[in-house]
Amino acid sequence: MTSVLVVDDQDLIRAGVAALVRATPGFTTVTEAADGEEAVSLAERHRPDVVLMDVRLPGISGLTAAERILALDLAPPPRVVVLTTFDVDEYVYDALRIGACGYLLKDTPPQRLLGAIATIAGGDALFAPTVVRRLIEAFTPRPGAALRRPEQLAELTARELDVLTLVARGLTNDEIAAELFLSDGTVKTHLHRIMSKLDLRSRAQAVVVAYESGLVVPGSASGRTGRPAPGC
Repeated sequence: MTSVLVVDDQDLIRAGVAALVRATPGFTTVTEAADGEEAVSLAERHRPDVVLMDVRLPGISGLTAAERILALDLAPPPRVVVLTTFDVDEYVYDALRIGACGYLLKDTPPQRLLGAIATIAGGDALFAPTVVRRLIEAFTPRPGAALRRPEQLAELTARELDVLTLVARGLTNDEIAAELFLSDGTVKTHLHRIMSKLDLRSRAQAVVVAYESGLVVPGSASGRTGRPAPGC
């Protein structure tokens, strides 16, 4: 059973999405917010499993509100899905940076939206590796530019750096395990330690850190392990 917070300043859209979710088996509580500040307050009060967040809102932006919600001391933290009219790479990239688990457009068919909510509530994300790679390469500095390497990266072991590199190249846990001759459980343990050391909330954020720190160079065909990156 999944609880959902719908955030949109347009009454008709917000009510329509909320009604769609309410009418679907498997969803318990649906709360509505018309602006970012209200969204943060309701998220703290109701602790939803999933937050459907518009980008442009009165007062603070949807992305700012999402970042504040993810910074709340909620256990488990809600999973944020950006639901917007704007198919803008920069918005998608910012959503990745703050730890959102998905990015959907408002013209998404109803059944696909419901499926996306269920997918994200189940622990998966809706950022395909090819999309992540396109966005990161578009918005990170090219080789030779000054890069600020997070201090926390120095805390990672060599094996954790290998795992992070492969995550950034879009490999699944099973593929990483095969690449590094590890068990799936060991890969998950490394990922947990990476997320903890780097204070990350999502796999997408790990991808951003890997590119921005220079661990993976935009446009390169290989990472630390030397395996060609998957095609876009």
